[in-house]
Amino acid sequence: MSAGLNLAQTQAVHHIGGPSLVLAGAGSGKTRVITHKIAYLIEKGLQPGRIAAITFTNKAAAEMRERARGLIGKAAREVVICTFHALGVRMVREDGQVLGLKPNFSILDADDVLSILKECGGTTDSALARQWQWTISRWKNEGLNAEQALQAAADEAEKVAAVVMQRYQERLTAYQSVDFDDLVGLPLALLARHPQVREKWQARFGHVLVDEYQDTNATQYELLKLLVGEKGHFTAVGDDDQSIYGWRGATLDNLKKLPIDYPALRIIKLEQNYRSTSAILRAANHVIGPNPKLFPKTLFSELGEGEPVRVIDCDSEEHEAERVVARLQGLRASSNPPPEWRDFAILYRANHQAKPLEKALRKAQIPYKVSGGTSFFDRSEIKDLCVWFRLWSNEDDDPAFLRAVAAPRRGIGHQTLAQLGDFATMMRSSLFGALFNPMLETRLSARALASLQEFGRQVNDLQYRARHALGREAARQFLQDWLQDIGFENYLLDHSDTAAQATARWGNVQEFCDWMAQRAGGDADPSEGAGGLASTPKSLLEVAQTIALLSTLTEQEKEQNVVTLSTLHAAKGLEWPHVVLAGVNEGVLPFQQGEDSPPDQARLEEERRLMYVGITRAQRTLAVTWARRRKKGRDWVAAKPSRFIEEMHLSADTAREDPRAKLRALREEFAKRAQTTNAADAP
Repeated sequence: MSAGLNLAQTQAVHHIGGPSLVLAGAGSGKTRVITHKIAYLIEKGLQPGRIAAITFTNKAAAEMRERARGLIGKAAREVVICTFHALGVRMVREDGQVLGLKPNFSILDADDVLSILKECGGTTDSALARQWQWTISRWKNEGLNAEQALQAAADEAEKVAAVVMQRYQERLTAYQSVDFDDLVGLPLALLARHPQVREKWQARFGHVLVDEYQDTNATQYELLKLLVGEKGHFTAVGDDDQSIYGWRGATLDNLKKLPIDYPALRIIKLEQNYRSTSAILRAANHVIGPNPKLFPKTLFSELGEGEPVRVIDCDSEEHEAERVVARLQGLRASSNPPPEWRDFAILYRANHQAKPLEKALRKAQIPYKVSGGTSFFDRSEIKDLCVWFRLWSNEDDDPAFLRAVAAPRRGIGHQTLAQLGDFATMMRSSLFGALFNPMLETRLSARALASLQEFGRQVNDLQYRARHALGREAARQFLQDWLQDIGFENYLLDHSDTAAQATARWGNVQEFCDWMAQRAGGDADPSEGAGGLASTPKSLLEVAQTIALLSTLTEQEKEQNVVTLSTLHAAKGLEWPHVVLAGVNEGVLPFQQGEDSPPDQARLEEERRLMYVGITRAQRTLAVTWARRRKKGRDWVAAKPSRFIEEMHLSADTAREDPRAKLRALREEFAKRAQTTNAADAP
């Protein structure tokens, strides 16, 4: 199983007797190492179901599963390949009852959380509630509960946030719901507080592999430790030079702790890069050089020197966008065969930098996509359907109840819902649980009560039918009948600005239903906490319980022949033959909040790692652009190149390039060739 691996990769694959840290430099084949190690563990006698490979995204899990299947065939079905959150769901559904959670708990999305926080804090200010959301998320990732957060609060604003957190947690308990941070925090609580549960999960997994280890936060590290126990049969794969998520709780302390917590830890460095040319890697090594090193390494490539890295200086952001487009056109014109549009990526520090680039690409009629756009599951029509699934799975989910009762609205007004809410609070019941309480008729009119109870009966009926809609065809028929019964197509028509928009939204609904039916038929589901290549039919209700973990439809990820525009953060883990890093100005990258607040040392080091990540996305060519002046409000301000450009140590005579001049020269050369050909063909 080690054919085609270099020496360091082979060492990483064959070390299975204890803990190991694989320091995988950019483009050094880390996914290859992980999948080969899974195969090697099975070859050495470990049952596939006792191997867990934990990733950070559904997309990474799907790719790893596909590559594992190529190596070990059907055995890949049994290997647990999933995200931290998907594993957390699996653990809490199995054992959450010891924490007071039913197996059918709901998973709230960010919008649900925001609404509940507004209610808990008695505000309609979304910005304030969002600030609470971020603060509470940070505390949860640090392993703090509301009481501990109140003690740790740094100022009055954080004290208020801690009080809101306490009320928020009470609401989650009442709703039998969890948020995304709980999907790591609750499994940690399970293992930490309940020895029998801990022993069960430690016995289940004989080896745990963690991808992108440098992106783990404090809670995830503690969960990993309790999952593997003292024996520490795990493989952590990561790169301290690519740690760029400090703002969401990721900490390099987890890398520092490993050798201390596991003295037998074997450290293996993967330094051979299979992605980029030597010119690109040299620039990357120079940029990351000033950062202090936890585990020093130097990437090298055997792919040849390649094209020099180019620096393109521009007058303004609009001029910069024009030059970027000219570079893309020049690379296509000068290559035979010309690269596809999908071979190009334009990367930048912040979302707002995309606007002038989009304008220039549209003007040149170059097809493009903005990576990280609206997720399929963030569309309002899909959210409207998903809350019904949540309500069928968990009747105590009040946020889902309130959205489902209004999508489509069925003659139940805000006043009726407010009275129902007051009654449910008094009875210490969920909204759904209060519907059939005999005392409710003393609070509501006969008409309002009849409408509510009709809705309740409809939910019960649909829940029963969803539980028995087993397999693809039964699920598809159920979904079509249901949508017709609730008049969802007409609802979209009434709530869309144009008929064309309603048609597009209805198309999204049909695509979503097809996707749900495929999952009920047993097709691969990247969110599954189990092996993920499920082949047995499921009920629609079972499929519905995984919905909240998904971010994109697998079918939506088919590669298009378009240029990719992306932030540097969203580009991590990806690669393209030709990359342009745009807007590499001081104050933008490294990012600076204001003139009087330069980045501190820790922030500067993370920004340098971000530049390093950007450089190492490129396979064959790399250009870096900056503008001499930038818009600040309505005014133009002088700007200068990022310090990171100087740190790349590029040769002055090869680095600078004027793409438009190059493109003009190419066009003139083609014109001369055409004239020569025409003259030769003349009679």
